[in-house]
Amino acid sequence: MDSLLNQNFIFSLFGGLGLFLFGMKVMSEGLQKLAADKIRKTFSILTNNRFVGILVGIAVTAIIQSSTATTIMTVSFVNAGLLSLLQAIGVIFGANIGTTVTGQLIAFNIGKFALPAVGLGAAFKLFSRHKRQIYTGEIILGFGLLLLGLTTMKLGFDPLKSSYEFKELLVKVSNNNLLTVLIGALMTIVVQSSTATIGITLALATSGLISFETSVALVLGENIGTTISANIASIGTSVAARRTAFVHFLFNVIGTFIVLSLLPVYLKLVAMFSPGEADFIVQTQAQAESLTAAIGDKPYIARYVANAHTLFNVINVLIFLPFTGLLAKVATIVIRGKDISDSMQVKFIDNRVLNTPPIAIGQARREAQRMALIALEMLEETTLFLEDFDLKRISELERREELVDMLQREITNFLAVLSQRSISTQTSESIGSLMQIINDLERIGDHCENLWRLGQKKADARIIFSDIGENEISIIGEKTIEFLRFVVEAMEQGDTSIAAMAIKFEDQVDEMETSMRLRHIARLNTGECAVQPGLLFIDMLHNFEKIGDHTYKVSEAIVGER
Repeated sequence: MDSLLNQNFIFSLFGGLGLFLFGMKVMSEGLQKLAADKIRKTFSILTNNRFVGILVGIAVTAIIQSSTATTIMTVSFVNAGLLSLLQAIGVIFGANIGTTVTGQLIAFNIGKFALPAVGLGAAFKLFSRHKRQIYTGEIILGFGLLLLGLTTMKLGFDPLKSSYEFKELLVKVSNNNLLTVLIGALMTIVVQSSTATIGITLALATSGLISFETSVALVLGENIGTTISANIASIGTSVAARRTAFVHFLFNVIGTFIVLSLLPVYLKLVAMFSPGEADFIVQTQAQAESLTAAIGDKPYIARYVANAHTLFNVINVLIFLPFTGLLAKVATIVIRGKDISDSMQVKFIDNRVLNTPPIAIGQARREAQRMALIALEMLEETTLFLEDFDLKRISELERREELVDMLQREITNFLAVLSQRSISTQTSESIGSLMQIINDLERIGDHCENLWRLGQKKADARIIFSDIGENEISIIGEKTIEFLRFVVEAMEQGDTSIAAMAIKFEDQVDEMETSMRLRHIARLNTGECAVQPGLLFIDMLHNFEKIGDHTYKVSEAIVGER
């Protein structure tokens, strides 16, 4: 097997594969930056309509260029409770079709445009001043690198054309379709990209080293291999998320066995949708030497492979579409258990989607909204404690304070990692805004803790406020709650027109704190209030005023002024 140790083969294969994967990454990032809002909006239109789910899966996968990434995102959404299992199945069906788009593009005989695409893309990226042109340049550059990588891999297979041992190995493999499927699955697991392994298959096929039938078996295996990543990603997630990943695996495995059992019929069906003849297997040295010209005249094998990939997924979806409910039931039977909610965990953010910044920033925003709701609940519970001094409330308040601290830490770490990825200016600005929001929400939690600790001190020392003092604490508490509730609702609705109302609320809280403090000092001077209760009263006013300050800062971040 000296040909396999040939330096030109090794360098071309690994270099070409590297170019292919890097090109896919650059192209995918460019597409995501250009269509960030569309990705988020696409997921937002999901309903229980399975056809809508399929269209969403196709659209998102076509944009991010990875069915694995789409499936992992879907598993993450199910884990967060944002999608039901039935909704997720529709998205997975669509993702399987969407992932064939790249294969269809590279199957055309357009390798000669690789270098012009690299040059044009680099020019746009390096010399353009407008963001959309820069992102467009990344897409063109990535696609050019992808084509260049594929061409490099094809050239690297030249030493194998005259290798008797390699051809004998391929003959043995080709005679066992199940073994070929397994090899395709293992290739995809190793490379972590079904599109990349499709590219390798196309390079082998167009080099005349494997037959169309062998190519189809490899493609079937690649479809199974891409589901393994999602199942690995689902480890440690909710039961519903694991069921979603299992449905993806089941869908491709059953579909593969159906096609294998009817392979001759399936090959004829693909031929009906493809031009020319499929196979051109190198048998002689003369054929090997004239292969480039032959493929130039008859580049049909690539079209056959790409069509087989697309047709497999389309047929698979048509077969399973009426049985989505049955698939869900099978997954429920196989993956047993009930979800146990643990509120002391992040619910929406998932490190597995960091490679898809538009989705990742959406998850961080949802987690920040959850944090804001918890802070609001803390403030409401704190004011109730200051009225009834029920010590049973303290354990729940402490739990919420711990949860707010944990969420600040986890969201900050998530956003810090996301900021190191290739992201758009808009995403970078959103990260900065969210950082400000979660820090201010954490400070609101701290001031709530100060308030209930002061309340505990008041109860333990049997300190009594005057009726006026009790009433004023209740009034400023209600106004602060009203302010925070207003900002939290704006945060949930994405309302950026709250600046005027936020200023009004902030002024009201400040005026209350000032006037109540001055009135209290007057009561101290007349002897209506004692010194010790007076100090506690002023400290409580100060903490409510600080909560108002941080709430206003959150509103500024929502509006975009920070």
